[in-house]
Amino acid sequence: MSDTIELTDGAAAVFEDASGFVTAKLAGHWFALPIDAVHEVFNLSRITSVPLSPPGVIGVLNLRGRIVTALDTRIILGFPPSGNAPAAAIGVEQDQELYGLAVDEIGDVLTGSAEDREPAPANLDRRWRDMVTGVQRSNDQLVLIVDVARLFDNVSALANA
Repeated sequence: MSDTIELTDGAAAVFEDASGFVTAKLAGHWFALPIDAVHEVFNLSRITSVPLSPPGVIGVLNLRGRIVTALDTRIILGFPPSGNAPAAAIGVEQDQELYGLAVDEIGDVLTGSAEDREPAPANLDRRWRDMVTGVQRSNDQLVLIVDVARLFDNVSALANA
C-alpha cells in the first residue's frame, strides 16, 4: 500500500502552482488555503441567523456592501462545535458567492516552492483526506494544504443532506 494519496490533475495544480497560502487553525490543526483562492480575511461580527439554513451555515453578514454567508468550518469538516462563537473568517469566492470560513485563529502567509511541499499522507483522517492536496512544514508544524473546491464539495453534501 502506498503511503501517499494520488492527486488528480486539478488538485496537483493547486498543490504545485500556488505562490503562497493563508494559514489558519481549526480544532487544533493548522491548514492552508492557496492565497489566490482567498478573497480576504476578516472578523466575524453582526451575523444574522438564517431560519431553516442547512447545517454548517452560521448566518449572513454585510461586508462592505456585499452579503457573505458565514460557514462553520468545524461542522463542514465533521469536528465538534467549539462552544465559542468564531471571531475570524477567511473569505473565499465560490460560484460568484462570497463565503466566510470561520476559523479559530488566523495564521501567517506560508510561502515556499513546490519542492517544500509533500503529498498528503494516506493515513490522513477521513474528514481531511478528500480535500487535502499536500502538507508543508512551518515552524515545526505540519500545515495541511486544502483545495477550496473540494472543501465546498463537503458544503454541498451538508446542504443536500
